[in-house]
Amino acid sequence: MLYKGDTLTLDWLEPGIAELVFDAPGSVNKLDTQTVASLGEALTVLEQQTELKALLLSSRKPAFIVGADITEFLSLFAAPAEKLTQWLTFANAIFNRLEDLPVPTLSAIQGYALGGGCECVLATDFRIVTPDARIGLPETRLGIMPGFGGSVRLPRLLGADSALEIIAAGKDVDAERALALGLADAIVPAEKLQQAAIAILQEAIAGKQEWRARRQPKLEPLKLSKIEATMSFSIAKSMVLQTAGKHYPAPLVAVKTIEAAANMGRDEALKLETSAFVPLARSDEARALVGIFLNDQAVKAKAKKLTKDIATPKQAAVLGAGIMGGGIACQSASKGVPVIMKDINPASLELGMKEAAKLLNKQLERGKIDGMKLAGIIATIQPTLDYAGFERAEMVVEAVVENPKIKAAVLAETESYLSPTAVLATNTSTIPVSQLASVLKRPENFCGMHFFNPVHRMPLVEVVRGEKTSEATLAKVVAWASKMGKTPIVVNDCPGFFVNRVLFPYFAGFSLLLRDGADFRQIDKVMEKQFGWPMGPAWLLDIVGIDTAHHAQTVMADGFPARMKKDYRDAIDVLFDMKRYGQKNKLGFYRWETEGKPKKVADPAVDEMLQSVCQPGRVFSDEEIVSRMMIPMINEVVRCLEEGIIASPAEADMALVYGLGFPPFHGGVFRYLDTLGNARFVSQAQAFSQLGSLYHCPDGLVEKANGNDSWYPQAAPTGEATLKMA
Repeated sequence: MLYKGDTLTLDWLEPGIAELVFDAPGSVNKLDTQTVASLGEALTVLEQQTELKALLLSSRKPAFIVGADITEFLSLFAAPAEKLTQWLTFANAIFNRLEDLPVPTLSAIQGYALGGGCECVLATDFRIVTPDARIGLPETRLGIMPGFGGSVRLPRLLGADSALEIIAAGKDVDAERALALGLADAIVPAEKLQQAAIAILQEAIAGKQEWRARRQPKLEPLKLSKIEATMSFSIAKSMVLQTAGKHYPAPLVAVKTIEAAANMGRDEALKLETSAFVPLARSDEARALVGIFLNDQAVKAKAKKLTKDIATPKQAAVLGAGIMGGGIACQSASKGVPVIMKDINPASLELGMKEAAKLLNKQLERGKIDGMKLAGIIATIQPTLDYAGFERAEMVVEAVVENPKIKAAVLAETESYLSPTAVLATNTSTIPVSQLASVLKRPENFCGMHFFNPVHRMPLVEVVRGEKTSEATLAKVVAWASKMGKTPIVVNDCPGFFVNRVLFPYFAGFSLLLRDGADFRQIDKVMEKQFGWPMGPAWLLDIVGIDTAHHAQTVMADGFPARMKKDYRDAIDVLFDMKRYGQKNKLGFYRWETEGKPKKVADPAVDEMLQSVCQPGRVFSDEEIVSRMMIPMINEVVRCLEEGIIASPAEADMALVYGLGFPPFHGGVFRYLDTLGNARFVSQAQAFSQLGSLYHCPDGLVEKANGNDSWYPQAAPTGEATLKMA
């Protein structure tokens, strides 16, 4: 053994050919700070081997290297800028030493080579992959850019256009695409990977492979004419601005960095990469996006732990067809769980089946499934007007009209047709689960299972624990939701549960702004362009449905009268009375043109309708609009944590991002509060306290502010021991 570290080993594979094997103690290889330092130590040993003729990089895991260790990021990025710069310089020197070895080098890649793993293999002369390989640089999705030479080597290897597409979008490519791009040199079955690697290296040793010529372009400036460079980078910057926007700076910084380094050699270009990486790593956006990644992992780990002994259901059922029922049925069937879809109306059943077929046909058009797969999925959705087969259903979710009396009647009737162990769930969005459970004989087998519309696109499912819901029931519902590809988050029962409970104070802030003379179009623009919501409140209300919002507003007011009961008539009341229900009937705050993709159009008639409930129009600053909209929501989120409706800041933030589209670059409410500062937020809220109790901060939030405390543990800067440098 030439070298043995905790995560990699170096030894002779055969005379003259050394093999460096990544083999971390856990289930996957990560390019963490320890592994980078070990790589440097292994290279020091290798550089002393006079008989060395070639080097093979490989892995003993199913994946080569899945990327950096993201759990290190927050503490790593908290290090002083000069320390982070120093460490990146050290790490890049190691990859340069790998690239500069006086012998041919080859990476044998199976599975994933992402992020730092991709940057590592870019430093070798050859790359061969197994058919299941995926290679890419996802860094911009985390608010950063490649920091181990990816922005330097990839453009010089593939050409600017292909590299910019991968780096700016944070993409990875499969084996076939990697081969076509020149990122891979061959695709080899896993069992023949080492044999093929040795054969290529032996050819290189014998001079039959021009390994020096392959290496040279990575050391030189990009081969682009002035016109080609102008075209490539102008188009890339334009595309990034359209897709990422101003709130996600990393893709544009990456493109500009590659452009600025185009005329530089490797070493100078790497310095530029580092100088661009460090400010991104220390940005609020990177902290938020890395936080979301870590929160997502924590939420999924919690679900996995809860369901470790739970089998996937063999038969499910949906009560109520239509758009929502059809969406749930399609999602379950497409993930391998057959569904009975029941309704009392043949037309509704037809609508539900049409919805499922429409969703599957879209997948067919995009090449995600073929015709046989589509037919197979449709065959596992059984429409019915009666309860035939329900005795076989292990999981049943009710998705009928949002009316407590109707839901209670349907649930009680359905329970009588189910086996004693079957789980019954309700897709209600506002009605307390314990209230609906009161009509059931087995309330322990009942809980909420709140999907978000459209089902196929929204990742969150709120799993709502009623007063008598058993842990086994929760586990079964979480398992089914996970099987459907959703992110289930368990919440406790109250009107609106978590997501809708915190959404309606936001809508209340909107109504108050309109009452005081704000223009709903300006509010939409500010909340979209400045705060970053995918759609402003008026647009969102039109999508939700003014009638739905009007009903839910009443439920929330009854549930939380101290904050949510209003003593005035508002814009939602006016539009509801005028039967302007939003996109569903083409009239709401906006007029909707529905030929092709629905399109909202300004409707001057709305201003006249709202005059009776709104003061004369006046202009509000962007800052005041954001504050008045967000303070009620943020206060309610904190109250939900204090009351135990949501279990943790991480789960709250993921529910907001996945359920409401809370801007990911803010990271969720609790990450936003930590970034803004609790004391600053409390001060902002106090400035609007005259608007009522929605603007009064909960005691726990005030305590956090007074104690200068945070909601997430503050990342301590990575110390000298972790940033190990030779």
